Amino acid sequence: MSLTTFLIQCLNSLQYGLLLFLVASGLTLIFGIMGVINLAHGSFYMIGAYMAFALSPIVAATLGGGFFSVLVAGVLLAILLGYVLEWIFYSYLYEREHLQQVLMTYGLILVFEELRSLLVGDDVHGVQAPEILSGTLPLGDLMTYPVYRIFISAVCMVLALGMYLVFTRTRLGMMIRAGSANREMVQSLGIDIQFLYRVVFAAGVALAAFAGMVAAPVSSVYPGMGGSVLIICFVVVVIGGIGSIRGALLAALLIGFVDTFGKVVLPQAAGVLVYVLMAVILLWKPDGLFKAG
Repeated sequence: MSLTTFLIQCLNSLQYGLLLFLVASGLTLIFGIMGVINLAHGSFYMIGAYMAFALSPIVAATLGGGFFSVLVAGVLLAILLGYVLEWIFYSYLYEREHLQQVLMTYGLILVFEELRSLLVGDDVHGVQAPEILSGTLPLGDLMTYPVYRIFISAVCMVLALGMYLVFTRTRLGMMIRAGSANREMVQSLGIDIQFLYRVVFAAGVALAAFAGMVAAPVSSVYPGMGGSVLIICFVVVVIGGIGSIRGALLAALLIGFVDTFGKVVLPQAAGVLVYVLMAVILLWKPDGLFKAG
């Protein structure tokens, strides 16, 4: 492997790991803080990707904007969707058994898939990257690297820093961490824990949908794309430690590195290397790399 190829694979693993963290961080919030096993989280990633495809002509006709306007509109719609879903469905699951949570969220997967089929169809679609980010950067004499992939990495790093500051430096982060530790005590202090959980859930949905929107120009938009993302997101949450944002970040970067270089060095075994990594880490630290909080 040449130095240029190694550098390109490092950039690919960083971009994939950061994008994976963006999706998994929402699952970490919902699963680790609210205690809900949300099998429908991958569907939110799919919804974001399809919004990037379906909203483009609508936004262009009404607002006259391009890809970035679609991102803003999609995030706002995802926040609204998350708030409504928590209010109508998820708010009844906090005191239920995990089996009931699994059954209801799996039912939501089927509903989202059928709605997707009715509204958009079952074809594979492509999303055009914004023109300003459609160029490439030279790496050596023969190879180049897409500017849009660097944009994805930069946006994910900014959002990761933003989440860190919110959870460690703000009153909202303090209330969220307290609510995850002792729900009843937070309620006794006069904090509306129900509204707080709705904010957390809406944020988790928005993160997953945003990840789907920014990934759409790279991965295309196709039916069932949320299923594979859901599996790998649960691996991230388990490796990083349930409820730990920094654990999810480190786990996502590790998985991005192992998966990317595994496909280059050991393509025959690339599909199992991530799960081997999970097994090794859990043998070493059964609770994951970090504990919540």
